Amino acid sequence: MENKPTAKDFSSNLPVKWCPGCGDFAILNMLQKTFANMGLPHEKYAVISGIGCSSRLPYYLNTYGFHSIHGRAAAVATGVKLANPDLAVWVITGDGDALSIGGNHMMHAIRRNIGLKIVLFNNRIYALTKGQASPTTLPGTRTKSTPAGSIDYPFNPARFAVGLDCTFVARGIDNDIAGTSAILERAAKHNGTAFVEILQKCVPFSDKEFDPIKDPATREDVLLRVEHGKPLVFGKNRGKGIVFSGFRPAITEFSGAVPAEVAVYDETSAEMAYLISGFTQPELPVPLGVLRAAHKPSYEELYYDQVKAVGDTKEHELEALLSGPDVWEIK
Repeated sequence: MENKPTAKDFSSNLPVKWCPGCGDFAILNMLQKTFANMGLPHEKYAVISGIGCSSRLPYYLNTYGFHSIHGRAAAVATGVKLANPDLAVWVITGDGDALSIGGNHMMHAIRRNIGLKIVLFNNRIYALTKGQASPTTLPGTRTKSTPAGSIDYPFNPARFAVGLDCTFVARGIDNDIAGTSAILERAAKHNGTAFVEILQKCVPFSDKEFDPIKDPATREDVLLRVEHGKPLVFGKNRGKGIVFSGFRPAITEFSGAVPAEVAVYDETSAEMAYLISGFTQPELPVPLGVLRAAHKPSYEELYYDQVKAVGDTKEHELEALLSGPDVWEIK
C-alpha cells in the first residue's frame, strides 16, 4: 500500500454486536491499531476464530478471516498458515473455546511453534451461552452451572502456554490500552507461536471479576508489571519487591533503592516464566506483560525447508506411494 494504513482502515464497518461495556470493544480497537502499525495491507492478514463472544471479532476487522467452529480455530489457522506462510495469521478465542473443547488443538499448535498469533480473551465465564462456569472460573464462583460454587481447579492460561514451552507468552488486560497494545505489537513481530492472554470484562456475568486489578485505589498493590532486565517491584510507592528463596517467591518491602535480593526479570528464562505466571492473588500480585520470549525455528520454516530438501523426487509423490512395493490388493 502506498499510504500507511490506519486503525480505521481495518474496521469492517459492520455493526459491532457486543454488550455495552464489554472488554471486547477495547481489544478490537487495540488489534486494529496493531494491524495498522505493522504496515501490512489487508490481504496479508487472516483472522481465525472459534465460537463465543470473542469469536465474533473477525466480522469487525477488514481482513480475510474465518469464523470457524467450536474449539477448532487453532486447527483451521494451522492449515491457513501452512498453505500460505506469508500471511499474518491471528487466532481469536475465549477461555472456554480454547481450553475446553479446543484444548487439544491449542496444545498442539503451541507445541509445534507454528507462526500463529493467539489472543485468548479470558473473562472466566461462558458468556455467549449465558453464564456457565468455564475452565478458568475460580473456585467458589457461583454460576448457572455451579450454583453452589465451583469446586473445579481452574486453568491458568499463561502458565498453560509456558508449560508447553511456548516461545512467546504474555498477559494483558482490557483497560490497559498502552500496555496491552505494546504486547500485541511484540506478538505480531514474533517468529513462531505467540500466546497472549487478555483479562477482560463480561458485563452480564463477570462484571466484578477483575475489579481489584482495575481499581486505581488498589491495582498498584496487586499488579506486577514485568519487564525484561528490570527488577520485580510493585506497589503504590514502588516499595515492594519479589524475592526468591530457592524456588519459593516472597514479597519484601523496602524504601529507597531497590535491594539487591529483589529478582530481576529474564523473559528468556522458561523457569522464571513458569514461576511468575503462577502468581495469583491474594498471596502474590498478578503479573502482566511479556512473560516469555524465546527463539527457535517455527514449524512452517521447518516444513518448507524439508519440502525444499526433498524436492520433486518421484518416490515421495502420492501416486508413487500408492503404487509402490508396500501396497497390496485385497480380493
